[in-house]
Amino acid sequence: MNAPAFCQGIQHYGEKWPDFDVKAAQALIAEGQSAIADVNDDKAAYQTLLGADALRYLTLQVTGSKGSGHPGGFASSAEAHASLIMLGHTNIVTEVGHHAPGFYSSMFLDSSLEKMGINTMDDMMARFREKHGLLGHLSGAIPGLLAPAGPLGQGQHFAMAGALLHPGKLFPVTIGDGGMGEPYVLNSMMHFNTAYPKVTNFLPSLIWNGYSQEHHSMVSRMSNDEMIAYWKGHGFKEVVLVDAKEFDDSNQSAAYVDSTQFSFGQRLAFAKAVLQGVDKAARSALGGTLTVFIIKQLKGAGVHTLGAKSHNLYPKDTLDQPHMIEGLQRRALPPEAWQLVRDNFSRAGGGPAVKTVVTETELDIVPMPKLAMEEFKPTDKAVPATAMGALVAQLGKADPRFVATNADGNEASAMKNINDALKIRHPTVDPLYNQEPNGQVYEPLNEDACAGLAAGLALFGSRSLWLSYESFAINGWPIIQTVTQAMAELRRKTPSIVCMFTAGALEQGRNGWTHQRPEIENFFAAMMRNGNVFPLFPCDANSIQTAYEYATDSVNKGMVIIASKSPLPVYMSLAESKKAVEQGAATIYQSAGGDKGTVVFAVTGDLVLLPVFAAKDKLEAEGYAVRIVAVVNPRALYRPTDVAWDTVSQPDNAFMDDDHFNALFDGDALIAVSGGPSASLEPVLLRTRAPKRDTFCWKRGETTASADEIMEFNGITADAMSARAKALMK
Repeated sequence: MNAPAFCQGIQHYGEKWPDFDVKAAQALIAEGQSAIADVNDDKAAYQTLLGADALRYLTLQVTGSKGSGHPGGFASSAEAHASLIMLGHTNIVTEVGHHAPGFYSSMFLDSSLEKMGINTMDDMMARFREKHGLLGHLSGAIPGLLAPAGPLGQGQHFAMAGALLHPGKLFPVTIGDGGMGEPYVLNSMMHFNTAYPKVTNFLPSLIWNGYSQEHHSMVSRMSNDEMIAYWKGHGFKEVVLVDAKEFDDSNQSAAYVDSTQFSFGQRLAFAKAVLQGVDKAARSALGGTLTVFIIKQLKGAGVHTLGAKSHNLYPKDTLDQPHMIEGLQRRALPPEAWQLVRDNFSRAGGGPAVKTVVTETELDIVPMPKLAMEEFKPTDKAVPATAMGALVAQLGKADPRFVATNADGNEASAMKNINDALKIRHPTVDPLYNQEPNGQVYEPLNEDACAGLAAGLALFGSRSLWLSYESFAINGWPIIQTVTQAMAELRRKTPSIVCMFTAGALEQGRNGWTHQRPEIENFFAAMMRNGNVFPLFPCDANSIQTAYEYATDSVNKGMVIIASKSPLPVYMSLAESKKAVEQGAATIYQSAGGDKGTVVFAVTGDLVLLPVFAAKDKLEAEGYAVRIVAVVNPRALYRPTDVAWDTVSQPDNAFMDDDHFNALFDGDALIAVSGGPSASLEPVLLRTRAPKRDTFCWKRGETTASADEIMEFNGITADAMSARAKALMK
């Protein structure tokens, strides 16, 4: 038999395995079927093992083609991954970015990569770890793959989000033992199960191979009983563990063994045990029991070397090197096997993953409701956080899939109205605390868990909202960063991930520096240049409402709203606020006169406007004209060439033109003011034509009795600003 066309580029072929013509005469997943029929059939184990070795071979050759990448970790999972495919469970995610070449190999085998022009092995090697190709770590932009994976500890959030949105479908998530605690993997699943006890159709699959990236994993010393107890201690009722050591007939001495060194009969026995174990675990998870599957097998099983040394390829590990050639020859399959594996993989789950996994189509959600906003008057004082909470409540009432997450508590952030309307999801019914088992507010005391579920839901196509204190948001931000980058690459629309961070540093005086960490705003500011990240700084209770509507009605973006939970003055009408958030900024005060020149204050934030207006009074009393500009959406104030807007999915090129920008910011002196750090004001400072300029912004935290005192500690006072303005005007 000639090799199938897709095999062009495969460098080594092997002989047929024993009984090949009997057990691999035709694909066990027949045309029109989506899974094998009987896990006890010896042919099922045989063809599963063929699939596992095909994955190993492709993983090693594609990484070797660039002398770069990570073959070892995925290699130890190959039987488990192949079993999931053969059982039709193809909505697979992972928390291990280093398993990327294995996942790409799976998508190559089922033909999904043809969607991006990868038709042959030569194509896959050419496109591996190249721009517009197969990224070094997983991306949800790759056809057939559901979610990104890079930072450890994130994959379980995507699996739980998928399970919540798609009852009846299994969402396996492979987890490496090296990164099992990075961060809070079991903790987050335990809390989710308490809040959503009926949503068990996600299946963590631990790849327990004894090694991390460059050393033994920290759980490598556990016995099997200890590992089972560890998972049961986190609420897992069913733990299915298959240990390759129990099948070893090759006299490997260590606790972790390489099954590819067994006799052929024992290799088949191990593959059958894994297949049956995965099937048992999948049925348990789909049947309402929190379940984990564990495969215990040495890292690097079946590739070029073993243990942590198999984790990463280096420039010396190229396809012409003897150790690489030997590794490939050990896994080489006959041409007939490649076609059989493709037939099985391309039929599993009902067709190639690019056509069948849940993220390849847009999830139907209710249309964005018309939000009824409360118009606050300029003479009013109102709490921005509470004003937004009322809109969140409306959205949640209209969209039953909507979830709001918060680790520090909505009530503490002046958003009790969200809890009143949507209820905290908790198995204990308690009206005093707005607790109900079916609530839409998810409140683990863990920012990673909050950000993870909200981000996962958004990426998988459902609206969500992550609420936090600005000071603590850094603990959950990594997955938001991952998801916003994934959204920038997606081939479909999905609701933006929306965040709102209250209790800016200026409000947290008595709590001291532990609650005064606004430096994360510099993170948001840096990400503005990515093209799809929008930090929003509404200046009052009206503008936060229009900012929330603007954020929630967008797609494929990261929207971050920063606002206070204190009663503050109102500066703009709803109509003015809507225009400001769309255009980027608006004048909220302009002096009627002043013959000593014009001072412009460009301000991000709300509470920090109080000393700015006090400085205005001092300057006007001495004959200066003052213009105060609220910078609500600084991303819109960049020049188009400053931002990679044209490189992202669902691009937004709404940037303020020079005439409008100059009308706002022209003056004899410009002072940029922020209650946080200054980076969010970069676009103003880049473009302003004011001949003299300066900044007032956050420096560091301290325990103080009031917002005024913490601003004074940071030099953000009316006296300091007016004095600096006058000095600049000389």
